[in-house]
Amino acid sequence: MSQLVGEAGDTSFKTEVLDSPLPTLVDFWAPWCGPCRALAPIMEELAADFTGRLKVVKVNTDESNEVAMRYSIRSIPTVMLFKGGQVVESIVGALPKRHFVDTIQKHL
Repeated sequence: MSQLVGEAGDTSFKTEVLDSPLPTLVDFWAPWCGPCRALAPIMEELAADFTGRLKVVKVNTDESNEVAMRYSIRSIPTVMLFKGGQVVESIVGALPKRHFVDTIQKHL
């Protein structure tokens, strides 16, 4: 994982995501999930492309059950965009980068 993509878990989710002054893109994933691994480079690119305007954070659903349950994560990868501590967009599946860019730009 690069320095541009952070990590959050059950204990750090509030600080890293909900209290973030920047819109935060959260990638709910697991190490055994092939589509999640395929999505990882796109998350890295988005973090680089939107540096200073967007925070990108990964949440390992195997290790962070409370957060995954709180947001009803039933399929991974699920990517949620948080703004002001609230979910403003939710995307399920490993979609092309352009889809994520369009979604992010609507909320910046």
